[in-house]
Amino acid sequence: MDPLGARLPGLQPVAPGDWLRVDDAFAAQMAYRDQLIATRRGEVVMRSAGPVEAEAALLREVEAAVLSLPGYQRVAGDIRRPDGVIVSLSSDDNPLVTAARLAQEDFLILEQTPEGHVLTSAVLCFPASWTLSQKIGRNMLGIHQPVDRYDDGIAKRVNRVMDVLQQGNAVWRANVLCYNDPELHQPRLEHERRPFDPEARVFVRVERQALKRLTPTATVFSIHTYLVPIEALTPEQSASLPENVRRGGSMGETN
Repeated sequence: MDPLGARLPGLQPVAPGDWLRVDDAFAAQMAYRDQLIATRRGEVVMRSAGPVEAEAALLREVEAAVLSLPGYQRVAGDIRRPDGVIVSLSSDDNPLVTAARLAQEDFLILEQTPEGHVLTSAVLCFPASWTLSQKIGRNMLGIHQPVDRYDDGIAKRVNRVMDVLQQGNAVWRANVLCYNDPELHQPRLEHERRPFDPEARVFVRVERQALKRLTPTATVFSIHTYLVPIEALTPEQSASLPENVRRGGSMGETN
């Protein structure tokens, strides 16, 4: 997992070749992603009315990115993942789903509109206490509506970052949460509290969140989720874990 010693850095550039990652949980996470997409597609895959060009652009970006990573291989026009599963690039009518089956990351596409950057399509297999059905079709301020600290000022700054992000470039930040339940798929409705007992066993959930420009009007928000028991943290990582996060709070959480 990423070091926690950076104490939740602000946005910083993604290094070349470091947008998507493969970690030691790849096989298990990808099997779970495939299962969720196959059996709960209506919950984890959503589209609102809007342009679909960005979805095709995302698949092109993901295809190029994964083929530069160890363990991926092109097979007769399709792609073999590091876990040995071959993903057809043409078997699904939604290129966003194909992209989500190639990589560990969840992908959410935001389109620039007069109302701001609006969430128009997404594959979200591993939500951290929020629900895609409540966020699709909203702009950034609406998406973060339950978050008191996400006010107009922050929304304007986030929108400004997305406005000036150049095509092909990406930035990232980290989000850290503590859970008692190591389940990766944890949707919750707005204002539904996440149960947490700091005296019980604790798992640290780190999200590497990235923004990448896809087209002149579309940006993808990607989330790579790391999950480890708190006792597995190094002394440096443990010391840098904010106290409010240890008590079940978070920074940047949407609920």
